[in-house]
Amino acid sequence: MSSENVQTKWGQFISLIIVFFFWGFVGSANDILIPVFKKVFTLSQVQSQLVAWAFYAAYFVGSIIFFLVSLKSDVLQKFGYKKTLSAGLILSAVGSFLFVPAATMESFPFFLTALFTVGLGFSIQQIVANPLAIKMGSPNTGAHRLTLAGGVNSFGTTIGAILLGIALFGMGDNKKTNLSLEDIKLPFIILGLAFILVAIFMYFSKIEDPAKIDEEEAKLEQKHAKFSILDYPQLYLGMLGIFIYVGTEVTIISNLPALLKTNEFGNILEDAISPFIALYWGSLMIGRWNGGVNVFNTSNLVNTALKFIVPALAFGVIIGANVFAAHDVSSFYIYPIWILLFIAVSFVGGKNAGKTLMLFGISGLLMMVAGLVCPYTEIAKFFFISGGLFLSIMWPSIFDLAIAGLGKNTGKASSFLIMMILGGGVIPLVQGSICDLDLTHPNGILGITYTHFSYIVPLLGFAYLAFYGFYCPKILKSQGVSHVQSEGGGH
Repeated sequence: MSSENVQTKWGQFISLIIVFFFWGFVGSANDILIPVFKKVFTLSQVQSQLVAWAFYAAYFVGSIIFFLVSLKSDVLQKFGYKKTLSAGLILSAVGSFLFVPAATMESFPFFLTALFTVGLGFSIQQIVANPLAIKMGSPNTGAHRLTLAGGVNSFGTTIGAILLGIALFGMGDNKKTNLSLEDIKLPFIILGLAFILVAIFMYFSKIEDPAKIDEEEAKLEQKHAKFSILDYPQLYLGMLGIFIYVGTEVTIISNLPALLKTNEFGNILEDAISPFIALYWGSLMIGRWNGGVNVFNTSNLVNTALKFIVPALAFGVIIGANVFAAHDVSSFYIYPIWILLFIAVSFVGGKNAGKTLMLFGISGLLMMVAGLVCPYTEIAKFFFISGGLFLSIMWPSIFDLAIAGLGKNTGKASSFLIMMILGGGVIPLVQGSICDLDLTHPNGILGITYTHFSYIVPLLGFAYLAFYGFYCPKILKSQGVSHVQSEGGGH
């Protein structure tokens, strides 16, 4: 049976998807924890950002530890995907339970340690789950399965903050404004128990270990036994790609509140910002749900119809969530224009990872340019937010291109790529430091504030990502790697 016709193994895939949901859920929970800790521990803005740092640094440290252990014997080859994934989940559960003594002791460093432990578990889960999602079925739809899993991750991100907010503050008339650290305990106990349940479920699930199936590949690879990153341009350029991609994704939103607070963007204050944050993370969800459509074997007509229906549903979820939280989102009704633009570009990219990445990089770059030069700030802010649409399906495309042709070194390569999530901690600081120039140079630059001009940072990010999408397939061709060039992306 040729690998072309391998059906996606849905039962196994769904259990894997639950893990992706958790990452999103906890990721956006950070956005709630930051202001809570800032208030309770009276922290400066920079100190409160340590919450995000603890989380991103854990990915980096976890990947390095994983890699060093893999040098002795490849973890995935030895223990298999399933046991390794379960171990990562248990580690995250331990981190969740550590929130309880941290709250009792009222210690901010203890909270950071707990969050770091959760992140450490996530780093192990990421290293296993990303290649596993790609291998659970036909290689041709691997990137799209990863996109679909990413869509579930975004759904977790979009509702995670809302749910944790309700769990901590209540809602409606019974809303609490002040918060004691005691209130943090219960949500994290529940989260820890959920991690353990999924770990047990994973351990006994029917997931076959691709690690075992890869032995034929391993024999072919014996002659390339020595592994050096420098032998694989697709990998080291892809590592820079992931670093820039995560950094760009985080920096657009991290610096948006500062932009919306400026006079030229209408002095929008903190309490009115959450709908825009929801629209941004929701844009990533719209894009991923749209990309996820390609996983299903449907006729061209149905596929084309779904490419319009699914983003419309996702946009409905965002509007619905905001209406539920009683936010005024009437200014958002213009946003479908950008969604239609995104859908058009996704048709041109089809199912080809390199072409998709290149087109979306160019589109994102053009959106940033438009946001910088558009004189109407009412519209300009949507150009910046639409960056989320064009970033939405880049992760699987970069991942797919970067591990192409790595054979038994896929596990090691994957850990290098996960390390680069560190970009999410670094690039926002670069853009933030440009924003701070407004304090010393009130006249701005080129007739706009430095905070507005700082969006040159994501612009440059998109430029590199477009370059990688254009250049990487050429590298793969020169190595003789037959990479997924499956046509039929809904044409």
